[in-house]
Amino acid sequence: MDIRRLDDGPARPVSPTARGRLVTPAGETPAVWQVPEEAAIAILVNGQSFAVMMATPADLEDFAVGFALTEGLVPAIGRIDSLRIADAADGYVVNLRLDPALVAAVEDRRRTLAGRAGCGLCGAATLEAALPPLPRLPRRDPPHAGAVAAAFAALPDRQAMKQDNRSTHAAAFADADGAIALVREDIGRHNALDKLAGALAREGRAAGDGFVVLSSRLSVEMVQKSVMMGAPFTASVSAPSALALRIAARAGLGVAARAQGGVMMFATDGVADGEAAGAAGRAA
Repeated sequence: MDIRRLDDGPARPVSPTARGRLVTPAGETPAVWQVPEEAAIAILVNGQSFAVMMATPADLEDFAVGFALTEGLVPAIGRIDSLRIADAADGYVVNLRLDPALVAAVEDRRRTLAGRAGCGLCGAATLEAALPPLPRLPRRDPPHAGAVAAAFAALPDRQAMKQDNRSTHAAAFADADGAIALVREDIGRHNALDKLAGALAREGRAAGDGFVVLSSRLSVEMVQKSVMMGAPFTASVSAPSALALRIAARAGLGVAARAQGGVMMFATDGVADGEAAGAAGRAA
C-alpha cells in the first residue's frame, strides 16, 4: 500500500493550550490547561465523499486503515491500493484508493451525516447499514480474569495523551498475560479503536493473538469494530449495553468489564433474561 502525506506544513498540536481561571473554595487563580484537538476528517473513497468524522488528528494513517477494515470497506490491508492525507482549512482530507467492486459492495455503509466524536453509527443510511451481519469469529479460549485485571491496571499509565488533556479515550492491545503492547488515543472512543485496528494491520500483528482493552464503554459499534478487526475478546472499563452483549454473543466475541473489586467476565450466550441484564448493570 502506498501512503503519502501531502501536507508539508508544521504539525498541528493534538493537545493545544486553553487559558482560564481555576476556581476552588480557597479562591481563584489563572490556569492553563491542555485540551484535546478535534478536527473534521473527510474520508474519500476513490475521490468521492464517504464519511466525515470528528477525530483527534494524530495517527491518521492508522485511523484511515482501521476505518476501512472495521467498516468492511476492505477485507484486509492488502486490498487498499493507496492512501493520501492532505491538510485542509478546517481539518484533513483522507483519500483511500480501492477496487471499485469493493466500494459498490458497501455502498449502504456510506454516512450521509458527519460522524461526531462520540458517535460511531451517525449517518448510517438504513437500519441494515447500522446493524449489518457480522462474521463468526474462530473459537478461542478467553484470557484469564487476572490478565484482564492487569491490563485494566496498566492502561492509565499508557494513556500519554490523556495525561495532557484529561479527556481522550484509549484503545489498547494486550497479550494473553495482560501486558499492553500497543495503544492509540482519540477524543472519540470508536476512532481510537479504528486507530488501533489500523496500527495492528500496518505492523502485521494478528488481533487474535491477544485482546482489546477500552477506556470507554462497550457499545454496539465497538463490538462491530472488534469483530471486524478479528479480535476474539474485548474488555472495557465500563459495562456493555444489552444489545452489545447480544451481538457479541452472535459473533463469538468474548466480553469483560471492570467491576467493583474485580472483573466481570460475561457469559457467551449474551443477555437472555432480566437476571442476566441485571448482572451486566452491576458490573458498571
